[in-house]
Amino acid sequence: MKRVAKFVCLIVFIYSIYTAYSVWTYGEEEPVQKADAAIVLGAAQWNGKPSPVFEGRLKQGIELYKDGKVDYLVLTGGRSENAASSEGETGKVYAMEHGVPEEHILYEDRSMVTEENLTNAKEVAEQKGIHTYILVSDQFHLKRAVGMAKNQGMNVRGVPTKYSAYETLETKVPFFLKEWGYSMGQQVTKILIV
Repeated sequence: MKRVAKFVCLIVFIYSIYTAYSVWTYGEEEPVQKADAAIVLGAAQWNGKPSPVFEGRLKQGIELYKDGKVDYLVLTGGRSENAASSEGETGKVYAMEHGVPEEHILYEDRSMVTEENLTNAKEVAEQKGIHTYILVSDQFHLKRAVGMAKNQGMNVRGVPTKYSAYETLETKVPFFLKEWGYSMGQQVTKILIV
């Protein structure tokens, strides 16, 4: 019995290390391939301006657009209570101020969590005949978000923002631990359902 317990502990340990590594490094050094649109995941707005996290994601999406990697930006995020505007609307204004034409910007303004961001973005994009996506978020969030998008049948690749507000260990570690926990939970749930 002790041997079985040790073996199970070893498997759990190896699985945890593998998952941590895959969350920490997801999307690094992968070449960016062209897609119809970049979905930029919302991350709060402050009085009509993108939060530093959201601004970093928006900058990456705008860069992909200007580099010709995508034809559209799909901006996501709803409006929290007492907010000046939704994240999607705030992102649209920001993108237009940074040179993206309005006709190349789509947005949804109802979602409050990542899964809703993706569901609503897909719905808005498909109305324009968009079927391939680059998903833009912070690196530690990306693996889980891409997994959610693929579960919805989306043809998607992830690109981590180079402009992340998570720059120091003090900000990176809590965000990483949260996403690592979510990622392990998501994978375990998938195994148990199958």
